[in-house]
Amino acid sequence: MVTDSLCLGVSSRMKTLVGLLFLGSLGLAWCCDVPPGATNIARSGEASQSSDYPIQPIGYAKKAIDGVIDTDWYHGFCTHTNQDPSPWWKVDLKQKYKVNVVVVTGRTDGSMGRMMGAEVRIGNSPDNNNPVCGKVTQVSDPKTIFCCNGMEGQYVSVVIPGRTEFLHLCEVEVYSDVVAQENHVCW
Repeated sequence: MVTDSLCLGVSSRMKTLVGLLFLGSLGLAWCCDVPPGATNIARSGEASQSSDYPIQPIGYAKKAIDGVIDTDWYHGFCTHTNQDPSPWWKVDLKQKYKVNVVVVTGRTDGSMGRMMGAEVRIGNSPDNNNPVCGKVTQVSDPKTIFCCNGMEGQYVSVVIPGRTEFLHLCEVEVYSDVVAQENHVCW
């Protein structure tokens, strides 16, 4: 009798724990989804990159924030650097934001492996020396969603640190909240 009631208590607690873990995982998944109707603030920023690959179509940095998600380099909507040491791409958002989600879309025409290890960085340093939100750890899907949990910054960059590589991006989307500006009043 005591054993049955003890097991029932554990079972009930386990169900509660499993339920909480499930709800928590839903919360984490929800955090990384782009809310319906959200505005991609990267579109109004200014993009730059470590270099421009000189072969047509030239992969200028601004192509990653043009709103066109076409993952074939040869269609002309992706960025492309030269084979640089620690190549980088960044967008200047023109003011500080609390970045919640960054979506990075790469190429699907045979070069996805180059993106392995690329880091998304967010902060206020224009030289890309900012905290890391996340890292590309798989390249089976051209789209990687990073949940940045309100990291603050004016700059969002994608960097392949520590190796000489080509960096190419077909779209980078940034979703966030504006950071309230401090008002200094002198009396």
